[in-house]
Order: sequence, then structure tokens, then C-alpha cells
Amino acid sequence: MKRCVWAGNGLYREYHDLEWGLPLHDEHLLFEFLILEGAQAGLSWSTILNKRENYRKAFASFDPVKVARFTDVKLEKLLLDPGIVRNRLKVHSARRNAKAFLKVQKEFGSFDAYIWAWVDGKPIQNRWKSLGEIPTETDLSRAISKDLKKRGFNFVGPTIIYAFMQAVGMVNDHTTDCFRHKECRER
Repeated sequence: MKRCVWAGNGLYREYHDLEWGLPLHDEHLLFEFLILEGAQAGLSWSTILNKRENYRKAFASFDPVKVARFTDVKLEKLLLDPGIVRNRLKVHSARRNAKAFLKVQKEFGSFDAYIWAWVDGKPIQNRWKSLGEIPTETDLSRAISKDLKKRGFNFVGPTIIYAFMQAVGMVNDHTTDCFRHKECRER
């Protein structure tokens, strides 16, 4: 079975085969990917995948209501947890982003409604033949990043947002020879 070149083995392959690029509309999972993509900045995605279950425990199963209520003491305690990336700015940004996420939910009815409106509710169907063709950011990811920052989010630069868009299926960036390209296109 042909896969995207980056799929590799283990968690990477499982993530590629079961999650990456499928259109996602679950609020908790959208919040999870927003936090995890920000945590990944400057690190490998495999680092984050290996710590994902620890993140779920540390960040209340990515319930934005609960994370928004985290105290400074709670956040400082998380900095001692070797199961997550112990970067002060990234850990504290989870609470800030949870608060901004809740404001977006209130304004738009859901974060899903807000984020998917950027692509008119339908994934962008790219037709990349090779990994080298896939951009790390686009005009759209720059526009979304700018708007999210205006709404109080951080760790949402254009590259992070493009990775988020790929992860949650707003763009189908599986290469055309990958078996998942067609599956994601048909969902």
C-alpha cells in the first residue's frame, strides 16, 4: 500500500493512516490539535505524538472550559511533568488559547463553524505529486494566523496553522499516489 513518504512506521504510520487529513469537526479534537501543533513548534511531530497521551492527561482531555480555568499554580506544576514539552510559553499558551477558543465558540456558535468557514466548509483538495511540492504555509494560513492572533491566540503562526489545517483535513495534502488521498477526498 502506497503512503505519503513521511508516514514511516509506528505512531507516524498509525497517525497518517487513521487521522491526518480527515475532515474533523469535533470541538475537543480541534482544540487538541491547536494546542499540540503549537507545542510542536521547533520540535518534531514524532516528539508530540509520543507525548500525546500525556498531554491528554495533563490538559484535562483538551476540554477548553477546564483548561481555561487552570491556575498559575497548575500551569507551573505542569512544567515539572516530563510527559509533555516543558516550555513555559507553550504551557501557559494553552490556557490563553483555551480562553480565546471559548470566545470564538461564543461568537460563532462553535470553533468548528469559525475555522471551517475559512474554506467554505469543504476541504481544499490539493494534488501534490511529491512531498517537496507541499508548502509549509499559504496565503490562507497567514490570514487565519493573523485573525487568530487578533482574537487573542498565540503559538498560531502561519506554519503552525498550515500544519493544523492539514491535520484536521481543511486541506488534503496527501500526495496523489497515497491511498489516503482518495479516502480523504471522498469524505
